[in-house]
This record gives sequence, structure tokens and C-alpha cells, in this order.
Amino acid sequence: MNKTSAYMCEGPLLKKIILYAVPVVLTGVLQLLFNAADLIIVGRFAGSLCLAAVGATGSIINLIVNLFIGLSIGAGVLVAQGIGAGSYENVYKTVHTAVPSAVIGGAGLTVIGVSCSRLFLEWMGTSPDVIDMSVSYMRIYFCGMIVSMVYNFGASILRAAGDIKSPLIFLSAAGVLNVILNVVFVVGFKMNVSGVALATVISQTLSAVLIIFALSRREDACRLYFKELKISKPHLKGMIKIGLPAGIQSSLFSISNVLIQSSINSFGSVVMSGNAASANIEGFVYVSMNALQQTATNFTGQNYGAKLYKRIDRIVLICLACVSVVGLGLGNFCVLFSRKLLGIYITDSVEALEIGVLRMAYIAAPYFLDGIMEVMTGALRGMGRSALPMAVTIAGVCVFRVVWIFTVFSVPRFHTLEVLYISYPISWTITFLVELIAYLALMRKIKRSHLPAAA
Repeated sequence: MNKTSAYMCEGPLLKKIILYAVPVVLTGVLQLLFNAADLIIVGRFAGSLCLAAVGATGSIINLIVNLFIGLSIGAGVLVAQGIGAGSYENVYKTVHTAVPSAVIGGAGLTVIGVSCSRLFLEWMGTSPDVIDMSVSYMRIYFCGMIVSMVYNFGASILRAAGDIKSPLIFLSAAGVLNVILNVVFVVGFKMNVSGVALATVISQTLSAVLIIFALSRREDACRLYFKELKISKPHLKGMIKIGLPAGIQSSLFSISNVLIQSSINSFGSVVMSGNAASANIEGFVYVSMNALQQTATNFTGQNYGAKLYKRIDRIVLICLACVSVVGLGLGNFCVLFSRKLLGIYITDSVEALEIGVLRMAYIAAPYFLDGIMEVMTGALRGMGRSALPMAVTIAGVCVFRVVWIFTVFSVPRFHTLEVLYISYPISWTITFLVELIAYLALMRKIKRSHLPAAA
């Protein structure tokens, strides 16, 4: 067992999980800062309409992109399981399959995003006073999909191998560049939403170049050799088996968010602006909790590969406890200081600011429920059971929210933002409980069919 495998598969867990999760949190925060910098600069220097234009694109971009991001999760799980099992040839082939898959997937996303942006935004009922700017932002953003996919696949591989510092360093460099370019393009060249989109693409290019450089300099089975880049059908199938359900889950999750965004759009551009600012602030809480999902996935993956099943139970319990603390702490911090935080984004509309305050009260405060749901999803994926959380999420989140919108929310008496927002914590709770039952049943079955391994 190599050093990375031993790190995750041996010794006390709490300290290792925290030390692993913190850089992942910081990486996620920096990645979110790309969008935050877009919103803050465009909101302060171009006005709330431009802020609404950028915010209106988030849910549809996630819907299109998440399917391919799921494949990067599949690559990471295969790498983690291969390291835990000591199957380094499989790790090597997974790495050299993942990179060309990222390039092909990114190229496909560029074609879809550039050609269909206006159509998608019209389907969502985007307000006429912002749709042209939203289309411009999306088209430029999707021109950077190849580098975005390469970074995400590469970062997933590095984290699965235990390297959590490199993605943080690379995104730090890209984040600084993104902020500088935002100021240059928006304030200096008056490019508005096109400027922030272009800044994002250029900064993502830098992070992709750095991630490829890091992979090419490794001294283990994860080392990338450009001449060896070739899609291995068995390993691509493995990535698809784990990653496609994860991608479908994320995409269907996004469909429900698209429907909610469409419902929000029906209230007008002021509500869209306040909602966009609040959602972006909440995103910092989400990425902090999502770091525990990634931690659960990779720790579970390596220990599953090593057949340390009792240790997996401890990993899940620790991650659930940690994500609850993070979610409750950060979520309620956002509620307590909501007006000051929203004031960073919104400077020209008191009504938009109050809409953001309302959303935080209903979503940020109970956000830990989403965190514990994410941890259960990560643990199941780490064990290679990606289809199971997909099915549960489709029922508990996607179907529930769609039904909620077309039943409860459609009643004139309940056609309010409060009723719309309350569907979030209800769906998180339902999904977590079902996933927990599924996990307990699965572990019971696995432990009965295998001799227990010493932790």
C-alpha cells in the first residue's frame, strides 16, 4: 500500500478528514469566487439589470454542464478504488482515458451552449429586459468548456490520489487573474456581462494548463504522458457506469432548479436580482459542505477498494457530523449578516436586497440538510453505487419539486416566494432519510457477503 493509500486507509480518521476537507473547501470557495467576482463587479459598476442577466444563466449552465462533470466524478472514484486496491495499471489507464474524454465532452458542450443559449433562456421565461445580455454571457462562457472540463477531470484525479493542495494553488492563481480581468474589462473597457464572461474563460484556461502540468510531473500511476493519451473502452465504461448516474442526478437536480428559476423569473427582474445575489452567497456555504461530500467519496472509495468496510461506517459518521457543524454555522451566519452581505452585490435596489434577505431565511438557515444529503450521496458513490443515489435524488428532490411547483405553488393563495423556497429544505430532508436507509441496507448486505477486514 503506497503513502497516499495508507493516508486514507490507516490511522485515526477525524483529523485526516478535516485536514483533507479544508483545502477542498478553499478550492471550492475560490472556484465560486469566479462567479462572485462576476456578480459583484457587474452589479456595482453596471447595475442590477446586468446582475440579473448573469444570475439568470446559472441554473441552465449547471443543467447542461453537470452531465459531463459527473464523468469526472466517475474518473475520481475509479482512481481512488484503484489506489486502495493497489491496482495501479487501472489507475494509469483511467487517467489517460479521462483527459481525452474531457476534451471531447468540452467540445460538445461548446457547440450546444453557443448554438442554443437563446432558446434555453426563452424556455425559462427570462425577462425581455435582460435576455440579450444573458445570451452574450452564456455564449462566451461556453466557449471555455474544453478548459473547464479538463480542469474538473484533472482536479478529480488529483484529489482521489490525495493531492488536495495543487487544485487550491491553481485556482488561487486563476482567481487572482479573474478579478484583475473583471476590473479591466468591465470598469476599463465597459464590456459589462461580456467582459466578466471573457475574464472567466481566460482564468479557467490558466487553471487547466496548470492542472495538466501537475499531472505530467507526478511520479506515480497518476502521471500523465501525452503520447499515451488514448481512450480505453473498459475504463471509459467504468467512468460512465459511476459518472453517468452522478451526472444525470446533477442534471435532473438542475432541472428542478431551472423550473424554480423560471418561477422566480415570473416575478420580474428585481426579484431575479435579489435571488441571484442571495444564491451566490449561499453558494459559499454549499461548496464548504460539498467538500465533505468529496471527502466522503474519496475516503470511502479507497477504503472500499481495500475492503475496510467497518472503517467506511466511521468515515460516514464523521463526515455527517462535520457537515452539520459547517452547514449550521455558515448558514446561520449568512442569515445574521444577510443585509450586509447582500449589500456587497446590490447597491441600487432596496427591494431586490429584501428579496435576498427573504430567500436566505428559508434556504441558508436549514442548509445543513442539503449537506447531510450530499455526504450520503458521496459515500454511496465511493462504493461504486452511483445509480442508487441518482434514483433517490430523482424521486426525493427532482420529482418532489416539480410536483410542488405544479400543485402547491400553482394555487393562487400559495403563489409566493416563501412557498417556493420552502420546497428546498423539505426535499433535502426526504432525500437524506431515504439515502440513509439505502446505505444501511447496502452495508449490511456487503458485510454479510465478505469476511470483515481489520480497520
